Amino acid sequence: MKQKSSLKSIVYQETLDGIIRGEYKANQIINEQELVEKFGFSKAPIREALLALCNEGVLHNIPRYGYEVVRLTSEDAAQILRYRFHLEGGFLKDSFTRISPNQLDELAQLDELCNTSCHDLWLHWEHNTQFHLRLISCSGNDYAHHELLRSMDILKRAYAQTYWNRWNHICSPIDMRYHKQILSCIRSQDMDGALRFLELDLKEFGCM
Repeated sequence: MKQKSSLKSIVYQETLDGIIRGEYKANQIINEQELVEKFGFSKAPIREALLALCNEGVLHNIPRYGYEVVRLTSEDAAQILRYRFHLEGGFLKDSFTRISPNQLDELAQLDELCNTSCHDLWLHWEHNTQFHLRLISCSGNDYAHHELLRSMDILKRAYAQTYWNRWNHICSPIDMRYHKQILSCIRSQDMDGALRFLELDLKEFGCM
């Protein structure tokens, strides 16, 4: 059972990564047999992985035909970014006065990683994700943390599908000034300023 679960995990992650890399395009059909040939596994873990991706909205099962890669649009990304602002901003308000100096130091370190990886867009994405996850974790609400992580995963697919060629040809570094502004406002207890810069940070990342 453990080996079967491990095989399923391999297929799941490789297929998801293939969508992010553009190996599988939006609306492309993936069938079980091609993955059986690709991985050399039996059909059982292949099917389980594909169904798991269906349950998460990554694929759409078309009976007797295959699994279609779900298309995400720039409009989907914009809606998720607006949701993120209300989610992150709401919990930032709740935890604003309780964020400790140690937590601010950790956030500053993550911001530095964002800046040092600004020429590698997908590595930067991971560091930026960790910054925002760490910020919302200051609220102590595990469910909010989970929902933000889920939103970031969907956004990653949306950006890969919508902006893949554009992102791969960006030569200039990403401007991450708003992270520092958010942290500065938290230190000075300027909640309105922190929320303003959070919104600007999300808008700027969404317009890349």
